[in-house]
Order: sequence, then C-alpha cells, then structure tokens
Amino acid sequence: MSQPTSRRQRTNATITDVARKAGVSPMTVSRVLNGEGNVRESTRDIVNAAIAALSYSPNPAARSLAGAAPVRIGLLYSNPSAAYLSEFLVGSLDYASRANIQIIVEKCDGPEQAREAATRLLRGGVEGIVLPPPLCDSLTLLEALREANGLAVTVASGHPAPGFSAVSIDDHRAAFEMTRHIAALGHQRIGFIIGNPDQTASERRLAGYRDALDAVGLPYDADLVAQGLFTYRSGLDVAEQLLDLANPPSAIFASNDDMAAATVAVAHRHGLDVPNDLTVCGFDDTALATTIWPELTTIHQPITDMSLAAVELLVREIRSRRAGHRDPAQHRQLDFQLVRRQSDAAPRRRPAVAPPRA
Repeated sequence: MSQPTSRRQRTNATITDVARKAGVSPMTVSRVLNGEGNVRESTRDIVNAAIAALSYSPNPAARSLAGAAPVRIGLLYSNPSAAYLSEFLVGSLDYASRANIQIIVEKCDGPEQAREAATRLLRGGVEGIVLPPPLCDSLTLLEALREANGLAVTVASGHPAPGFSAVSIDDHRAAFEMTRHIAALGHQRIGFIIGNPDQTASERRLAGYRDALDAVGLPYDADLVAQGLFTYRSGLDVAEQLLDLANPPSAIFASNDDMAAATVAVAHRHGLDVPNDLTVCGFDDTALATTIWPELTTIHQPITDMSLAAVELLVREIRSRRAGHRDPAQHRQLDFQLVRRQSDAAPRRRPAVAPPRA
C-alpha cells in the first residue's frame, strides 16, 4: 500500500520554473512581466517564449502584495476584418492576463469617434492606448493624443508616426518577395489589389509590387492594378474588374487575405480553377487563409506577436513615466514569412491551336 504524500503536488508553473526554462534569473522574469526597460530584446523574447510554453500566469494577490500597481490601457479598433481583429486581440489579452494589466477595448466608427474615445479614456485613468490599423494612421487621433500628452503604440503602420512607439513588419519587402515569387513561377501578367488608401501600409505594399516587377524585368501595367479597401466586399468587386479584362492576369496578388479569398470566389464563379487557371496570393496569414479552398499562399504577418509586442512596449513606457522618466519612442520591426500553400502554381500551358485543314 502506497504511503500518502505529505506535500500537495504542484501543478502550476512558478516564476522560478519560467526562469529555469529561460536560463535567466527570477528577477529578469519579473522585469519582463512588469514591462521594465532594462532587459535586452533577445532576452525578453526568450522569457516570453518560456512563459507561453509553461502557461505561466502570475498570482494577482502576490503581485498586489509586491506593490505592482495594475496598469490600465485602452485598445481602439475599427478594422473591418474579423479574422485580423481576432488574432490581434489574442496577443493583447494574452499579455494582459499575465502582466497585471487591464485592457479596455472599444470599437470606433471612424477617426472622429476614435478621437473622442481616446480623450475620454485618458481622462478616465487609462495610461496609454494601442492603435491597430487603420487607426494607427489617423492623423486626427494621433494629434489629439499629442495634445493630451498621451502614450500610444501604433501597429502595422507603413510610416509610423513621429513621437509614438510602433510595431510593424517591412511591408515593402514582403510585397516585393511575394511578387518575385509569383514571377518566378512563370507569370508575366500579375494583377495587384491595393489595400485601403487611408492606410500607409497599402502604399508600401504597392511600392514593393512595382519594384519587384522592375527587378524581374516585367513592365508595370496600370490595367492590372485595382483599388480595394481591405474588405471582402471590395475584393469581389475588383476581382471582377481584373478578370473581365480582354487580357486578364494569370495571377492576382491581393493586399490582404480577405480580398484574396474574395478573388478565389470570383474565379470559381468565372469557371476558373485556382491555381491551374489563376494563381491567387494574399497577405496577413489570418485564419481565413486556411479555411477556404484552396488554402492561400500568403505573407505571414505575425499579428498576434505584433499585438503582444505593442502592449509590452506601452506598459514599459507607462512604468517609465510613473518613475518620472520619458523613454524615447521605439520602433520594433518583426519578421514576416512567405507561406506557400495550394493557391499558386505555374501558369497553365495551353496547346497551340492547330491550323484548319485545307
């Protein structure tokens, strides 16, 4: 008969467990959790990976006794893509759940409503605000935050606003690599669907597309470029426009997955096989990319990690301000990846039509 153990079996990870897995001291883990700035980015990434792997969550009571006052931040959004927003919230809420942070999430219909919401939140005790696209590029909102001396971190802006910290990827390089990949498959008529003109990332992706065409020796054809809005509905409209051309493209690169998915739907409506008759590629690698058929070849933008990094940067600035300092704005650029799935292929080689017999 086995003897009962005198100690309760421990199932929850501790800060010591995290420190051991990351190969750092418990004090370093604590600094990462509190958003302190005196930790190298590489070390911070290792600690965050260990926290995620162990599903570590600090004890709120213990943190309160340790004097770590909770941080209240706001997150404003008006993104039409549910898939993008879902991944963005995962990153923000994951960091908040283990870092003694309260996040107030508000939907805003346009820049003016966002400006009013930001002003109200700052007056109500919120210490900083995270701005995902498209609000990351709202000049009205950013000016209001400057006037209120408010802290904010913008996410996924093609041209981060001066004076605010930012998290992004290299949109130009990502679009360049995708376009070059499509050209390497043998496509010479590559259509491009531009994103919302109010977002600076759209401009950067278009520039990457054009520069890639030039690099591989393909001419730029304005007829192959159509203006979208990052919405599925706009993707339907512009895909019809491109496929109705007298000489349509053999490949279409859309500036996000929503518009790429819409392009696949329109191609099927036209009786085209994707990818044998038409290659379709997207951008973002949201859940939508793998819930349609064929699954999309796309640029993986680490949306969840970008959101987490934004909250982390903001908390660090807030704690620095509490200590009487003002850290300079930082710009963190995360890596992207070209993910190849089933929606791209070499253009179909159709046999030449035989001349009629005499």
